[in-house]
Amino acid sequence: MMKTVIFNPSSGVSGDMIVASLVDLGANKNTVKKAMTSIGDVNVKISKVSGLGISATRVNVTSTDDQKMRYTGIKESGLEDAVIGDSIAICERIADAQSKVNEKLKGRLSLRDAGSVDAIAVVIGACAAFHNLGFDKFKIHSTPICVGRGSAKTSFGELPIPAPATIEILRNSCLWNITYRGGLATQELTNQTGAAILAHFVKECNIFFPKVEVDRVGYGAGSRDFEIPNVLRTVIGETGEMLSSDRIDVLETNVDDVTGEVLGKLISDLMSSGARDVSIMPATMKMGRPGHIIQVMAQPADTTRLARKIIQETGSPSTRVMPVKRLITERHISTTVIDVGEDKREVRVKISTDMQGNTLSVSAEFEDCKKVAEELGVSVKEIIRKAECVAWSRLS
Repeated sequence: MMKTVIFNPSSGVSGDMIVASLVDLGANKNTVKKAMTSIGDVNVKISKVSGLGISATRVNVTSTDDQKMRYTGIKESGLEDAVIGDSIAICERIADAQSKVNEKLKGRLSLRDAGSVDAIAVVIGACAAFHNLGFDKFKIHSTPICVGRGSAKTSFGELPIPAPATIEILRNSCLWNITYRGGLATQELTNQTGAAILAHFVKECNIFFPKVEVDRVGYGAGSRDFEIPNVLRTVIGETGEMLSSDRIDVLETNVDDVTGEVLGKLISDLMSSGARDVSIMPATMKMGRPGHIIQVMAQPADTTRLARKIIQETGSPSTRVMPVKRLITERHISTTVIDVGEDKREVRVKISTDMQGNTLSVSAEFEDCKKVAEELGVSVKEIIRKAECVAWSRLS
């Protein structure tokens, strides 16, 4: 069984709601408050409240500090490296969005643009709570984020919900893991801080609540009262899924008038342009003509560019795009030493494990094996066998 965390932002999400739900789950209050106050004059109040009958934790953060410290304060906070790294990455995500919608270079954004001191403190608090609960070893899910409906006042004037920076964060994130929808309340339910925190941590977003054996439930209350309970529900449980997952696009098109030389060049061009994998399969086309099916795996952010390349190089009028869920192993490279007669050689091997560290496969790097085989005058198959055998014995 795999430990899993599921965020359920049916009433939207803000940074303080995330911190509150994690404290409600059991994150150490003192640890979280100490982290949040490490960057300056920040006051943090954590209390229990009841929203439309639901007992929840509320976190209220205020600051009189208006200095333009940006992220220097995070680096000098004395917090553990993992908390600092995650906090800066989330703040950078917000700054990227603000830079895009304000048409400013990130270095010229004011503190108000990139996030006030209290907003940055909330980001730090969420990261501190996340690591305090050991969530870096968990699988992180979310259901779609509710953003609300109607319009809200922004620095650009009255605009439809969600606000420009928030939708920019969600736009970038939905290419990978986050989806969003409207909401029951005619209010802005999700802000840029909450969206950025979830976008950073969540690895998979499901329309429906995933199958899980629930262990604990935490509720984080928002600061406003709606006609619906304004709480973020976060669940800890166990799932039988032992592999991590991501979202990937499969691009596909059929051609019947492209030469082998063009197809060979296309494979090389697509791989150098960011494709994760390219396959070309023979096919029988209409009227019995021989042809090929071109199939490309790509990260969603690269889809449009790679589709354009396929159309340009093959003359195909269109490319089909199919978003799919992919189950993947955790992979890392290790170096193993093998004996070949009286000689010793180093060969890299790729080790694949599930999310609990159980080894599923070991594969020797072919180019390393080829080099050793040529140097010693033996078959490459023998080097591959030795390297994988030594790696397996070491792992067991």
